[in-house]
Amino acid sequence: MTTSAPIIEGAGAAEAVTEADPLRVASWPNAVTGLRIVMVPVLVGSFFVDGASGLWLGFAVFAAAALSDFFDGWLARRLDQHSLLGRVLDPIADKLLVAAALVMLATDERAPVIAVVAILAREFLISGLREALAGKVALPVQALAKWKTAAQMVAIALLLLAPAIAPWLSEATGTGLASAGEGLLWLAAVLTWASAIGYVRDAVRGLRAARPGQEE
Repeated sequence: MTTSAPIIEGAGAAEAVTEADPLRVASWPNAVTGLRIVMVPVLVGSFFVDGASGLWLGFAVFAAAALSDFFDGWLARRLDQHSLLGRVLDPIADKLLVAAALVMLATDERAPVIAVVAILAREFLISGLREALAGKVALPVQALAKWKTAAQMVAIALLLLAPAIAPWLSEATGTGLASAGEGLLWLAAVLTWASAIGYVRDAVRGLRAARPGQEE
C-alpha cells in the first residue's frame, strides 16, 4: 500500500515523489535546486560590494534564482525526474533565498523591518506546524499563499532593482519604484498571515476529524 506525500507550500512544490525512483539524487531538477541554494551566499555577498556593481549583482542573482524555481519544477515534469530529495530541497531553497534577501534588505534599510519580521515569523510558524502534523494532517497549498509568494518575489525584485536603476530615472520615478516595492512587501505580509490563519484553521479541523467523535 502506498501513501501520498504531504503537499509542501512553495512555487516549485509541484515536484512530487513517484514510485519509480523516490530516492533519486543525481538529476537535472535537483542540480538546479542546488544551484539556487548556492546562489544564496552570493546574494548576501552582493550587499558588501560597493557601488552599482553590488546593486546589479544582487538583482541579477535574485532574478536568476527566482527563475530557477520555475525551471526546476518544469524540468522535473518534462524529464519525469521526481525525487524525495527534490521535494525536500525545493521549499528549503525558496525559504533560504527569500529570508536572505529580506534580512539583507532590512539591514540595508531598504525594506520595512516590521514587514520583514512578520513574513519570517509566519514562515517559522507554518514550517513548525507542517512538521508537527507530518503524517497526521495534510495541509494543501492555499490560493492566498500563492498570491503571497508572487507579491513577495516581485517586491524583493523591485527593492533590489530600484537603487541600481535610479541613476537613469528621475528622482520621483526612482522613489516611486522603491515605494511600490515596499507597498508590495506590506501586501505580502498581510497575505502571509491571512494564509497562516487558514492553515491553522485547516489543521484544527483535520485534527478534530481524525479523532473519533470529534468531527465537526
